[in-house]
Amino acid sequence: MSITSLFQIIIGFIGLVCIAIPFSKNRSSIDYRHIIAAIFLQIVLAFALLKIPFIVQIFAYLSEGVTALQAATQEGAQFVFGYLSNSSTSPFETSGTGNSMIFAFQILPLIIVISSLSALLWFWNILPLIIRAISKIFEKLFNIGGPIGLGATANIIMGQVEAPLLVRPFLSKMSEKELLILMTAGMSTVSGSIMIALVSMLAPQFPDINLIQHLVSASILSIPAAIMYANIMIPSSEVTNFDGNSVPKVYDSSMDAITRGTRDGLDICLNVGAILIAFIALVSLLNSLLGILGGWIGISDLSLQLILGFIFFPIVWLMGVPLSETLASAELLGLKTALNEFVAYGALANIEPGVLSDRSKLITLYALCGFANFSSVGILVSGIGAMAPERKNDLIKVSVKALIGATLASCMTGLVIGIF
Repeated sequence: MSITSLFQIIIGFIGLVCIAIPFSKNRSSIDYRHIIAAIFLQIVLAFALLKIPFIVQIFAYLSEGVTALQAATQEGAQFVFGYLSNSSTSPFETSGTGNSMIFAFQILPLIIVISSLSALLWFWNILPLIIRAISKIFEKLFNIGGPIGLGATANIIMGQVEAPLLVRPFLSKMSEKELLILMTAGMSTVSGSIMIALVSMLAPQFPDINLIQHLVSASILSIPAAIMYANIMIPSSEVTNFDGNSVPKVYDSSMDAITRGTRDGLDICLNVGAILIAFIALVSLLNSLLGILGGWIGISDLSLQLILGFIFFPIVWLMGVPLSETLASAELLGLKTALNEFVAYGALANIEPGVLSDRSKLITLYALCGFANFSSVGILVSGIGAMAPERKNDLIKVSVKALIGATLASCMTGLVIGIF
C-alpha cells in the first residue's frame, strides 16, 4: 500500500466520522471510546472474515450451498414458468446481443425460496443462536440492551421490517437512540434473500471472488458502524433489557415457518419488482428531461447519475477510491440513495471494463450493500410504526438521521474493506 493510499484511508476514517458530528443531538456527550471501539471491531471482523482460513472455508461451503439453492430454485421456477426461468432451455433459437436474463423469472424466485428457508432455520433455532452470539459482542462493547442488540444484529439475515418483529414487545419502551440504532442497522444491511438474488445478478462482474462471503461480511461489518453513528447522533446511556434472556418466538411450527416465510418472500418479490419498474422508468424520464436541459446549457451528458455523482464525490473519495475512479463509484452510490440498491447493483453489474479497478469495485460493492434510500425511510416508519403506533412520531423524528447514519455506515464498511 502506497503512502498516498494510507494517507487517504486515515483521512477517510476521520472524515466519515466528522460528517456525522453536525447531526448530533448533543455533541458534548459523544463518547469517542465507542467510535474507536466500532472502527477497531470493524477492522478485526474484516480480517477474521476475509483472512482466517477456517472462516474463509466456511464461506466456501456456504457458496456451494448458494449454488445448490440456485439450482433447486431453478427447478421450482422452471416447473411454474417453463423456459422463461432458464434461458439455456429455450425451445427456440435466439439471436441478437440483448440480455437473455429475465429478472422476474430468474432472480426474484430466489427471494421466495431463501425467505422460506430462513424462516425454517429461525424456527429450528439455528439462526437465533448465531445472531444472539454476535449480538452479545455488540451489547458488551457498546453498552446496549439485549432487545436492541438482537434487533440490530438480526438485520444481517432478516429484512429491515422483519428484524424489528423479533423485539416488538419492547418497541414501546425503547429510547430514541435505540429506535435510531434499529432503523440505522436496518438500512445499512441487506437481507439474506436479497443477498442470494444479488449473487446471481453480480456473478458476471465478479467472477473471481466469493460473492456470498463479501455480501454477508458487508452486512456484519455495517452493524458496529450503524451503532457507532447512532451513538454519535443521539448520545444516551438509556438501556432497554429483556425481561428474560430468551429470543422471542416467531413461528408456531415448521410448516408455519415455511408458509409464512414463502408469503413474506412473495411480498418482497412483488415490492422489489414493482419498485424497479417504477423507479427505472422515472429515472429514464428524468434523464430525458435533463438531457434536454443539458443541451441548452452546454452539458450534453447531464443526467441524474452525473448530478448524484458530484454530490457523493467527496464521500466516495473518503472511502479510499482513487480520484480518477471516484465519480463513477459516486454515481452508483447516489443511485442507491435516490432509488434503491437493486438499481445501483444493476448498474455496477453492467459497468464497462476498466472504469473501476478491482479494488474500487470491491469497495463499491460493500458501500452499496444496504437499504439506505428514501423509499426505505417510508417503509421503516410505516412498518415499525404499525408495530408500535405510539412511537410513530419518534420514528419520524429520527428517520433522517437514520438514513444519513446508514449511508455513512456502509461507506465506512467500504473504507475498511479497502484496507485488505
